[in-house]
Amino acid sequence: MNGPSRTVRCEVLDRQVTVPLVPQRVICLVSGWSEAIWRMGLADQVVGVSKYCRRYVDTLEKVVVGDYLKVDESLLEELEPDLILVTGGVQLGLARRWAKQGRPVFVLPLPDSIAGILENIRKLGALLGAMAAAHRLTDTLECEIARLQGKNKAPGPRVYAELWFGRHPRMAGGLTFVHDIIRIAGGQNIWEDIPEGYPQLDLAAVERVQPEVILLFHEADDHPLDVQAWQRERGWIKRWNFELIECGIEPSRNIIHDGPSIIETLAWLQTQPAFIGCCTD
Repeated sequence: MNGPSRTVRCEVLDRQVTVPLVPQRVICLVSGWSEAIWRMGLADQVVGVSKYCRRYVDTLEKVVVGDYLKVDESLLEELEPDLILVTGGVQLGLARRWAKQGRPVFVLPLPDSIAGILENIRKLGALLGAMAAAHRLTDTLECEIARLQGKNKAPGPRVYAELWFGRHPRMAGGLTFVHDIIRIAGGQNIWEDIPEGYPQLDLAAVERVQPEVILLFHEADDHPLDVQAWQRERGWIKRWNFELIECGIEPSRNIIHDGPSIIETLAWLQTQPAFIGCCTD
């Protein structure tokens, strides 16, 4: 490693990581963080990304080293990164292996709230030697969130979110930023009291509650969901009236994305008919 460096502690891996004061060969494998890095004007410090980052930023000049779970180790070796950014959860296996190899890998936690997303952005700024840029971005996001939340003037719709992570559906409990998205947009998450982020489906309970809005997230590119078949299987549309809002991987309507475009998603939700009644301009 050339130039001045510092040692930072990665709590998730329980290890010290030595990185340059201003890393110049960063590999970021989390699309939300790549989006934040680009928004902070730090794209030139990045040499490698995941294939999913291109959904949110221009990665034409960056090397795609893999996806969320699989990485080309030979490309990793060639790029000689001075910092590798991954998240917790399913990427921990990669992180632990690279840590054993002595690579400069740093794990930021999966955020449980929008506040956690903002905290991760500030940690990114600290790691990349750009604290002021991180403060500017989080200040802007906080102001936008407050503005959007301030539009809520009446009790909003009761909302059920069903999230298809690949082929594995989950609900949104109270310990996830998806809950915050629903609340800030003006809705009421019907499972806000569940002390989990993504509990398993309880379809009978959903039928008992009969929410006014169903947010249905699925990845149309990699794991498309046949929504008509989903509707037939659920049979809910015959039992009560609700508004079905389909969410996807697009930056303006992705409710599981932890990057700055969460603001556009919030604004988009507030334009949906069920939310308009509780919001004012």
